[in-house]
Parts: sequence; C-alpha cells; structure tokens
Amino acid sequence: MNARVPAEVFPPGEFLREELEARDWSQQELAEIMGRPARLISELISGKRAVTPETAKGLAEAFGTSPDYWMSLESQYQLSKVKTEDGIVARKAALYGRFPVREMIRRGWVQASESVEVLEARFCEFFRIPDVSVRPELVHNAKKTHEHLEATPLQMAWLFRVRTLAEKQVVPAYSVEKLTAAIEKLKALLLAPEEARHAPRILAEAGVRLVFVEAMPGSKIDGATFWLDDGKPVIGMTLRFDRIDNFWFVLRHEIEHVLREDGKADADVLIDSDLGSETDGIAECEARANEAGADFCVPRGQLDDFVARVQPYFSEKKVLLFAQRINVHPGLVVGQLQRRLKRHDFLRKHQVKVRDCALQAADSDGWGSFSE
Repeated sequence: MNARVPAEVFPPGEFLREELEARDWSQQELAEIMGRPARLISELISGKRAVTPETAKGLAEAFGTSPDYWMSLESQYQLSKVKTEDGIVARKAALYGRFPVREMIRRGWVQASESVEVLEARFCEFFRIPDVSVRPELVHNAKKTHEHLEATPLQMAWLFRVRTLAEKQVVPAYSVEKLTAAIEKLKALLLAPEEARHAPRILAEAGVRLVFVEAMPGSKIDGATFWLDDGKPVIGMTLRFDRIDNFWFVLRHEIEHVLREDGKADADVLIDSDLGSETDGIAECEARANEAGADFCVPRGQLDDFVARVQPYFSEKKVLLFAQRINVHPGLVVGQLQRRLKRHDFLRKHQVKVRDCALQAADSDGWGSFSE
C-alpha cells in the first residue's frame, strides 16, 4: 500500500477506520488479529491515543503496510497541532547566525528582548544598518583591498564597540607631526608599568583616539586601526595578553599604521590578530608596523649588539643591566629576546602585567565591568 499524502492532516485513526471499512472488519476483529485490547483500537480511532512504535508494527503486519507509514501519519498529525508564530524561529536563527548575539547581550551592548522584532531593531541600531540582512560596514566605502581584512562577526562586533566609544571622545585635529612628537613622549614611559596610564592622554593630544575593549572570545584580535569620517584615526586594543612588552609592541604597531595612513585612502580597517606570531608572507604594511613596534620596545641596533656580545649566555643579570642601560623595563627586553631566541619561557617573570595601569585613565569596556 502506498503512503498517503492528504491535503489536510488527519489523525491516524481516520486512516485506520478506512482500512477496517475496506476489509469489512470490526474493531474487535482487528484487536483479536493484533492480540491487543479492543479499547486500544477504539482510542486509536477516536484520536485519544497516539500510535506507538509497537502499535505501528502491529498495524503494518495486519494491513500489509510499513511501520514507517503509521509513524509518519502520527508525526504529521502531532506536528499539525503545534502552533508557532510564522517565521519567528527562522528569524532568530538568522540573527544568531549573523551576529554573536549571546555575547553582545551579556556585555550590555544590546539589550535582550523576547520580541524578535525589537531584538532585530536593536542590532540594526548597534551596527547602523537598515536591515539585519545587510552586512555591517565599519567604514563607509570600504574597498576590502586585502583578503585578510574581511572581519568575522566576532571581530565586527568588537570593532563597532570600539567605534562607539571612540566617537564620544573629543580630541584636537590629528597631524603626523603631533603624533611623531607623541612617540617621543611615550618612550619616556617604558621604564615602569604604571606609566602606561598616560598613553591615552598623550595620543589624544595628538588627535588619535585610543580605546580598550576586551576581545570577543575566539576573535584573536590584538588591535585595529581605522579612520572615522571626520578624518581622525582610531586605535583599538584588546589587551588580551596582559604583559608590558605586548602592550607597548601592539600600541606602537598600531601607531605606525596611523603614521603611514595605512587603510585611509581605501577606507580599509586594519585588523591585527596574533601580532608577532608570523614573519613570513605578511603584508608590507604589517611588516613595517612589526618592525616599528619591536624597535620602539628595544632599539634594533642595540639589541643586535647585545645579542652579539653575550650569546649564548643570556643570564638574567646581563639582561637586567642591558635594560637599565637603555632605560626600559626588563620585560620589554625579555619579550624581544623571546622572539629572537624562540624561547617563550625565557625570563617570563619579568613580563609584568600592565592592563590595570593602562585602563586607569582610558575609555574601555570589558574585564568584568561592561559599559552601558
């Protein structure tokens, strides 16, 4: 017997009644054939009892059908009784597929709502898009000239939060001259971790907005540079590695992007992930920024001279004396030596934490205290 596809969904009992009538069987006779109580057949026909796998097998043997046929009738009938609002689940699934919904709500970037319409509207407001089907663009007219600049949903959410905080800052006009002078001021802060708290102010005086936003889990962002519509640059950092050498390396890396106006002409966003982990095959602008970051922490010529003089005996005492001589914290020297020697455990105790210091006077969001 072929499976039926009815125009309307009926309970399996309706089909069972037809089978009995076609064979001129009574309910009692079917019960005797199946070895089941007559009450079971009556409740199946009236729709008071559902078809179970055991019953489906019995009916299949009695009528020469398959158990799947009866189970399918039961499934279709049960599904037809479940009433849902059209498209609500699909719309929520699409929203969760496009954006990191749970994390953004947890951080307070978007307020939760039971209404999918309200939730969609709030995400549109956050990402500044007319509809949730539209891909957010952080910078207008971005040309996406580099494949690696295509942001993931996690990265895009982080970038928009950086932008929101950066736009609230009031800073003077940006100029290369002021930023170049700011670098010299920043160099004077390299000796003590607590001095990192001055970095946001010094950059703001040069017209550069610096914002710290905790990384979205799995985004792997260290920092990013982009330009607002008013021509002012923004540097965003995640501080995901709480080490003095990483802080200054990443900051100087991003400053180099600003100095060279990387991404400004094409309205590209430069997203820097896992900085310092790769040296081959990276874009020229990234190689330049890496070199600037490393040289800022420890001048390359002095580091080369130190390595040539003491290798292979890099004792802690020699490292400390070298750091003292060039007037930087030992953690910065250790960080560069770790890269040079490919020994990430080398004198790690000197890579002190700096995040709490950096956040003292900065616009930030995260680390257990999310901004509204």
